[in-house]
Amino acid sequence: MKRWLMGLFCVLMACATWAESPAEVRKQAEASMLVTGSIEVMPDGSVQGYTLDHADQLPPIVVQILQQNVPTWKFKFDDQQTVAVKAKMSLRLLAKRVDDTHDAISISAAQFGQDDKVPGESISYKTRLPPRYPGLALHSGVSGTVYLLLRVGRDGRVEDAAAEQVNLTVYASGRDMQLFRDNLARAAITAAREWTFNTPTIGKHVADDYWVAKVPVNFDIRPRGTYKDVPYGRWQSYVPGPRQLVPWVEKKKLLTGAADAVPDGGLYQINQGLQLTTPLSGA
Repeated sequence: MKRWLMGLFCVLMACATWAESPAEVRKQAEASMLVTGSIEVMPDGSVQGYTLDHADQLPPIVVQILQQNVPTWKFKFDDQQTVAVKAKMSLRLLAKRVDDTHDAISISAAQFGQDDKVPGESISYKTRLPPRYPGLALHSGVSGTVYLLLRVGRDGRVEDAAAEQVNLTVYASGRDMQLFRDNLARAAITAAREWTFNTPTIGKHVADDYWVAKVPVNFDIRPRGTYKDVPYGRWQSYVPGPRQLVPWVEKKKLLTGAADAVPDGGLYQINQGLQLTTPLSGA
């Protein structure tokens, strides 16, 4: 009985999403900013210090929010440490409209990785052809970003691929938004399945059966040469897609960190680096 009710609830929620009007979808829009830098963590997991890339280009309110929260974070390591560890840091800040004159700004996602990667310790791209722009999205003038999860086997080939989240920069009905997300996701997954990777040759993950990585794939409908990327330190508006659970991601810690904290063009190997144990909003 409980399973039947849960199934009915999921169907009703899906129908409600598809029935949303463009105006209702517009209310879901967010503005976000990706901030990068580095962080130093003591052996006990406390933050010793951090630096922000191009801090002078960031809005003062963003710098202030990070000053209030980053020093309160706590981390854990896979192995015992005796000295401070320095790691790269990528943070997604989110601005949501509260009323006509106020926005609420928060840290919505974070990724942490090794600061100075030793060649051969992590997977890296070997061949990577960009995806073809899918027909529906192309003819509808749709742009967006697909955040992929890839499972790379020991032969360097992609064993499995899934879209963890798809963000769009257009407004349409709930039904059309889902069609656009599916269209972009299929194109990104199709391309990713043909990519190949250099696998680790040294380090503690060299004998792993497979490696999991997060990769953002950007689709921009504007012709090349007619636009510029959003400058660092500027807000970018979009409609976030729902985050999908991926069945073949077995370990809970592989799902830590939001999908969209990886910079465009980045390759983030999961299960490496620091693991945050406190909320992004502070301890």
